[in-house]
Amino acid sequence: MATTTPSTRFRRIAREAGIYALLLIGMLAARSTLADHYYVPSGSMQPTLLPGDRIVVDKRAYGLRIPFTQVHLGDGSAVRRGEVVIFDSPRDGARLIKRIVAVGGDEVAIRNGHLFINNQPLADGARMDTEVFAGRIVRLDLRHGGGPDYSGVVPDGKLLAVGDHRGNSLDGRMFGLIDESAVYGRAVAVYFRRDDGVVWKAL
Repeated sequence: MATTTPSTRFRRIAREAGIYALLLIGMLAARSTLADHYYVPSGSMQPTLLPGDRIVVDKRAYGLRIPFTQVHLGDGSAVRRGEVVIFDSPRDGARLIKRIVAVGGDEVAIRNGHLFINNQPLADGARMDTEVFAGRIVRLDLRHGGGPDYSGVVPDGKLLAVGDHRGNSLDGRMFGLIDESAVYGRAVAVYFRRDDGVVWKAL
């Protein structure tokens, strides 16, 4: 019967610990670079997102990054108007989720919560509580008014991020434009909602 020496046991434990460490690093790297999730803390994106929603985030959408850094490995697709994205607030660094309502080159105005791009309203016909982004209808929450008005031309490489709950959203109308390169990823879908449990609501 073979005996196991302390040094043999130590090597086996060290080898197993190394394997688990590599697996953990791999999972963290994937979360940093490929996909992640986000917890919605407030109602600033109602009715699209509700407080407590959990969101799947695609971090590949706008280009891969070196894990645990902000260094891009290559170009992804450009951020498009109407997409819901994750970024850090330039005001205090808080992680936010908002809708991109204007991109580089847009002349944008928000009046009483209603969006105009290049002097054209995005309102969906007679329903003033909805807007159309690339054929997709987005509902707004205007129960608390439209929030502050805004106007300007968005420079190339910049974005205007605004909440769908226009009268209850701390967003780009207050803290200004964000860099396109500062966007972490695109919100793909709600996968958990408090009242409904596990769901899949594409954004």
